[in-house]
Formats: sequence, structure tokens, C-alpha cells
Amino acid sequence: MSRKFFGTDGVRGKVGEEPITPGMVMRLGFAAGKVLVAAEHEALHGERPAVLIGKDTRVSGYMLESALEAGLTAAGVDVRLTGPMPTPGIAYLTRALRLQAGVVISASHNPYDDNGIKFFSAKGAKLPDAVELAIEQAMEEPIRTAASIGLGRVKRVDDAAGRYIEFCKGSFPYDLDLRGLRIVVDCANGAAYHIAPPVLHELGADVVAIGNEPDGLNINHHCGATHPETLSKAVRKHRADVGIALDGDGDRLMMADANGQIADGDRLLYAIARDRKERGTPLGGVVGTLMTNLGAELALRSLGCDFARANVGDRYVLERMQEKGWLLGGETSGHILCLDRHSTGDGIISALQVLAALRYSGRPLSETIKDCPIFPQVMINVRVAKGFKLDGQGEVDAAVRLVEAELGDSGRVVLRPSGTEPLIRVMVEGRDEAQVRRCAERIAQAVISAAG
Repeated sequence: MSRKFFGTDGVRGKVGEEPITPGMVMRLGFAAGKVLVAAEHEALHGERPAVLIGKDTRVSGYMLESALEAGLTAAGVDVRLTGPMPTPGIAYLTRALRLQAGVVISASHNPYDDNGIKFFSAKGAKLPDAVELAIEQAMEEPIRTAASIGLGRVKRVDDAAGRYIEFCKGSFPYDLDLRGLRIVVDCANGAAYHIAPPVLHELGADVVAIGNEPDGLNINHHCGATHPETLSKAVRKHRADVGIALDGDGDRLMMADANGQIADGDRLLYAIARDRKERGTPLGGVVGTLMTNLGAELALRSLGCDFARANVGDRYVLERMQEKGWLLGGETSGHILCLDRHSTGDGIISALQVLAALRYSGRPLSETIKDCPIFPQVMINVRVAKGFKLDGQGEVDAAVRLVEAELGDSGRVVLRPSGTEPLIRVMVEGRDEAQVRRCAERIAQAVISAAG
């Protein structure tokens, strides 16, 4: 049975349109609460389960937080509120506070007028598909509020930011510091605006913070990991040694070297893997996705790292890592998972692993990643009607076959629907950029034609 509301990263959409309306989010909170109460009843020995709610800096977060709170407490679940907090911070705090689940109100890298709801289990991991399906099924049932004596209660976690800052710092080696480094950090006017700068400062860095003045509307707006050109300019302007760009909810990372050259998730994975190989730290292999650059795969294999691809989405990367028993994986977009440091992808902690690699080796970022070439890769996002399916589109299939025949063994084609937006993503990769662009445009035009 397929899910109706949950995508690859929770429930997401335009604010004011279903499912991101106060009524639907209240129903979602109530349904999640009922599923949780049923699942945890025996383990809690009659006590109410408790759920942590955090959010990013979108103005709609106030409304959706209240709706979720109403739904959960109506189902008999206690609620703990953190206010603005990066998604991985909620994953950590849920586990540290021994709560039964965590909820993040965020649309990650999307514009401010989108928002979403994503859940974490008591172990700080994304919910399994089966649990999300159970929540969706419970949403079909009417809301029957618990008796007054059984209603949930709400408290604020006043020290949430400080706890998470210490957790991030603890992921950095105790024998190292960041003294002597000037670091620009772009917080995307998002949830990490009050977390990332103190972490870096307390580790000794000279910190230049940008994108750290959220107003509810400027999250991800020409800043952060989705607009790394802003970081590049700031690094050059401030003559920094390195730059860090996070996205709106703090789980995605891009970095820049001292010249302002951007390093994406593929090259940052390589930097971490190279350091661990050089120091003999257990690694196993590295998991990428269908979108991981072929140049990065070849560079990782040259280090002696096994490499495997997963479907796009950090939950699928995590599943593949757990299947393999490996500790490192991630996506080109900057979701990086270091399972020996955290249970989920964390932009701040991933940045600290790269910075540790630079400190141990004494090399700048540009030198660390120079042996990781990036082949030309063109991505075209084709907007389609909601519900459009690629299966059985003969015109598209024919275009893909022609392109694959032309590229031969020197390139790849990946065609997939977005998990969060009504888009078909067309990716073509090869050694010749002009050829790659021409091939990608040919397939994109076939998709446009098929989609009407």
C-alpha cells in the first residue's frame, strides 16, 4: 500500500494547501500520537509518551507548531518544545532526553512559503515506512480527544541549544582545535543561526557569520547550501581559510576553499574518507546515490574504499549503510552521514569532520580534494503535473536509449521523480560538457512533451 502524504523526507508542501494546513497538521499530530500511544503503552508502564517538537525559522512554524501540539496533546501525548533547532539537533535531543519521538517542522532547503513535518524515532532515526503508513491510516479515523485527565501537557526545553552545541563540539577530536582558522559560516537564515557560529567559535575559530538574521521570510533566500555563490563571495571578501554553508534546517552542507571554490557533498565525502584511510580509522566503504559523480566514485575507489549506490534520499543512503555495516555515506547535495558521530545527517558535524581532516593533514581544503575530479554533470528539473508517472512514456524511453547509445561507457543517465516536489529530474553525466548538456536537453524536451 503506497503512502498518500509522506514522501522521502516527511510530509511537505505549500503552506495553506493540503496537507500543510492547520487542520491537516492537527490530524497528523493526533494520528501520530495514537500510533505512538499504542506502540509504547507497555514499555511506558502506564505513563504518557512524550514527543519533542522543533522547527526552523519559517513564519508558518508558529501556526504549524500549535496545530501539532493540539493534535498530540489531544491524543494523550506530552510535548516538549525547543523553538528553532536544526533537524539533526532534534534527532539528538530526542535520543538524549529518552523521549518516544521527535518532530521537526521544516521544508529544509525549500522557499519560506513551503513547510513540512518529519518525524524521528526514539533512537534518532527516520521512521520506517510501515510506521508512516500506520500514521496515514490513523488520519482517516475521526479525532476522539482523550479524557481531560489523560490529555498531554506541554513544556519548553530551555537548554536545548546549549545541549546540542556541546554535542556538536564533542564530535570534534579532543586533541585538535580550530585556532588560527578564519571560517565563514552561512546559516541560510535558518535553524542553525544560533548554533553553528558558537560551535566554531568555542572550538577556537575566528568566525564570520552570515545568513544569521532570520526574519521568517528569508530562509534559504540567496544564501546557504542551495546558493553557495554567496559563501564563495564572502570567503574571498573576508580572506577566510574556509567557508561552510548550511541549509535551512541544518542537515545539508557545502564548503568553499580559500579561493572561494565550492566543494559539494561528493568531494566532502572524499575528504572525510581520505582522512580516515590515512589515519587507519575503520571505514569499510562509502555509500553514495544514483546522483554521486562518477569522478568521485573513481577517486574513492583509488583510496581503497568500496563504493555502493543507493536511491536518492538520505533515508535510503542510511538503509544501505546499515545493510553494509559502513559508517560513511551521503549525497551530492550535501547530506552527509557519519554514523560514528550521529544517527542522521548533520551539516555542522559533517563540517567538523572535514575540518578535522584538514587539521590532521595540515593541508588546505583545495589540496585535500584535488584528486577527486568531478565529471561534467547536467541536471534539468522538469516541472510536471502532480501524479505524472514516467512508466510507459515511450517518447521518453526512446530519448534515453538514444543518449545512452551516444555516451557509451563514458557517461550515465539518471531519470527520476523528485521525492518532495512535482518535478522530474533529468541528469546526464559524461566527460564532455557540451555533449552532456545537449543530451540532457534532448531528454528534458521528451519529458516536457510527454507531460503535456
